[in-house]
Amino acid sequence: MIRGIRPLLRGSTYSGALFAYCGALASLPLLPFATLPALAWPSAPVGVRYVLTLLVWAVLIGVIGLARTTRRVLIACARRMLGVPLPDPVGGRRRAGPTGDGPASPDRLRTPLWLLLHVALGWAGAQVAIALLIAGLLLPGGWAGAEAGLSVNGWTVRPESGWPSWVAALGCVLSAAALCAAVTSALRWLAPRLLGPSSAERLALAAERELRLAERNRLAHELHDSIGHTLTATTIQAAVAGEMLSADPVAARATLRSIEESARSALEDLDYVLGVLREEKAETAPTRTLADLPELLDRLRHAGAVVEPELSGELALVQGTLSRAAYRILQEGLTNALRHGSGAPIEVRVAVAPDGLELSVVNRTGATGAGPGAFPTSGHGLPGLAERVRLLHGEIEAGPYGPRHWRLAVRLPVRLHA
Repeated sequence: MIRGIRPLLRGSTYSGALFAYCGALASLPLLPFATLPALAWPSAPVGVRYVLTLLVWAVLIGVIGLARTTRRVLIACARRMLGVPLPDPVGGRRRAGPTGDGPASPDRLRTPLWLLLHVALGWAGAQVAIALLIAGLLLPGGWAGAEAGLSVNGWTVRPESGWPSWVAALGCVLSAAALCAAVTSALRWLAPRLLGPSSAERLALAAERELRLAERNRLAHELHDSIGHTLTATTIQAAVAGEMLSADPVAARATLRSIEESARSALEDLDYVLGVLREEKAETAPTRTLADLPELLDRLRHAGAVVEPELSGELALVQGTLSRAAYRILQEGLTNALRHGSGAPIEVRVAVAPDGLELSVVNRTGATGAGPGAFPTSGHGLPGLAERVRLLHGEIEAGPYGPRHWRLAVRLPVRLHA
């Protein structure tokens, strides 16, 4: 019994009923326009004119429900007043046709149907609830020095004065509260079915979430590749500068300038990625291509690494997405060589052929373990590279190369330039 009374004690029950009653009141301005056809047909029977007015009124309400703005407002109000979790409608171009989002689509008729049921429940619930509340106030006989009764279609109920009249009054008040709960429950049941996303909108929402996830994954790769490389290089450069500070101040200052340039480049990448994650208007994305490879190799040399590049073919032929991806692949390979290499020369090979682009980074492996100078690994570098190469329909190999070397080799089709 307590569970049955509990909904009558919730404020959300009456906010939902108020939502229904406000919908009924909002339809009142359309009523004068709905009476115009009946007024233009004075010879029709009263019943026919009454039905005609109701039909025109329903049509006008349904037409308002076809507007996209109306649906957005109704969804926001239903979330607020009914507590129903409804996503915002997906924007997009309106499609015509039987399966599209045009006027012939059944999905677009759900909002007018919601409005009609909303208004009907509001009017019926408001009239019955008001009648019950008035009866609850007047039925206790003699409280205002008068006798009261309830009369419906000639059938009159006149409780005796005393406790029977108070019991009847309490029953009317509880019935009004129960009616509010029933109206709210009906609207909560209808809202997800009529205001919730349609099948097409669910597909659009899923596609939108997939795009956001893909963008975040891409940004995660960018952060890992660019900032991870920069932090690795600057850590090594700082150690080298500390050792050379007293012995060779000029070289130490040059190393510090290289650290400053690397940090500034990393800040540009970080600002761009954070702007996208915050959904701000992002600046132009920092795009580094194979044309920036000499600068990358110079930063490694300032970090004390010995780099032996072997470049063949026209690098200028590699453009757009392919060139940017190639730069990131080499950057990740060189970062791993700095982290896990033994300090021996790093071999970098870039070969542009008519049918493909070949990249490789070979370094001598160093001692493994977690010493004070060891770099922590996230385990995301090689899987991220493999995913990047897969999206470009390329091939990747990473693993031991001889007894003491590690090799990263990637082949990408040149025809996939942006």
